[in-house]
Amino acid sequence: MRKVTVNLGKRSYPVAIGSGILSSLGAYLKKMDIGSDAFIVTNAFLKNKYGRKLAQGLSAKGFPCHFKLVADSENSKSMETAGQVIKELAGFDHKRKIFIIAFGGGVVGDLAGFVASVYKRGISYVQVPTTLLAQVDSSIGGKTAVDLALGKNLVGAIYQPRLVLSEIDFLKTLNREQFSSGMAEVIKYAVIKDKHLFCFLENNHKKIIRKDPSALEYIIASCSRIKAEIVSRDEKETRGQRTILNFGHTIGHALEAAGAYRGYNHGQAVSLGISAALELSLDYKLIDADSAQRIRDLLRLYGLPLKVRGVTAAAIIRAHYHDKKFSGKENKFVLSAGIGRARIIRNIKLDLIEKAVEGLF
Repeated sequence: MRKVTVNLGKRSYPVAIGSGILSSLGAYLKKMDIGSDAFIVTNAFLKNKYGRKLAQGLSAKGFPCHFKLVADSENSKSMETAGQVIKELAGFDHKRKIFIIAFGGGVVGDLAGFVASVYKRGISYVQVPTTLLAQVDSSIGGKTAVDLALGKNLVGAIYQPRLVLSEIDFLKTLNREQFSSGMAEVIKYAVIKDKHLFCFLENNHKKIIRKDPSALEYIIASCSRIKAEIVSRDEKETRGQRTILNFGHTIGHALEAAGAYRGYNHGQAVSLGISAALELSLDYKLIDADSAQRIRDLLRLYGLPLKVRGVTAAAIIRAHYHDKKFSGKENKFVLSAGIGRARIIRNIKLDLIEKAVEGLF
């Protein structure tokens, strides 16, 4: 098992990564003085497959638990679903000291974290991510949110978990599309911050695709370390350092919103957003053509799309105006300055953005 620490003073927390570590969750919680009763937000598939094991492990350490099921869909990240979860949480919260466990992928993690941040002005929660995407990215750093029709993650808060426990064995159940979606975020980390990780992804793709545990532990730990270091220095994205984690996400989020969250999953949208960001990086002469091609080739190697279908360029451009990184009329894009480096460029002209988006078709 590997451990990474998100250093935030008194709010610091560990990220535990390994195979067969779900059984240690109760022991972790026992040391944390987190509460007495677990309210577990998850979906039906995960409850049916792992719910009994999770509940038994918690009960053995003295933690009764209650399961709240939400649909396994981006549509669950809504104010309506959050309200339903809060109502059930309030009904469960009777003479108890409750805490929340987010047991699922990015949707469950974002939703459960958001509920934890607003219920009684904030209660403790734990992330137990079950997808590659959530383990390498969304479970770490405290960004919680729900979506609006106008855009993704527009209502939320930065609210840190007490623990992240990444059980690699969960990844065995992921289908090819779910796994490749997570690899988009892994590739993002390699491009913005870790040239050695990028080379590892190129040279070990067969082991990674067949879900070799040692290879997965390495890439999850590498991404977790990068995310933890950045969050520790710039928790609330006020110093500009955390912003680089949005590489590929400006156009990616716009694409998701333009397709009403039904066309592409998050990783596929990020892959397309990375491709658009590479076009802008070439326009600004930040990256050479060979490096940009290596990045696109790596995305393709892991089964990720580089061309858009089912949505128009105009719809993507309209949606991108609702990106959270806009300040007034000024946009902000994260671009690649070569493999392992990123640059933030402000106020990119609309004609260049339109050209980059049209290049996806």
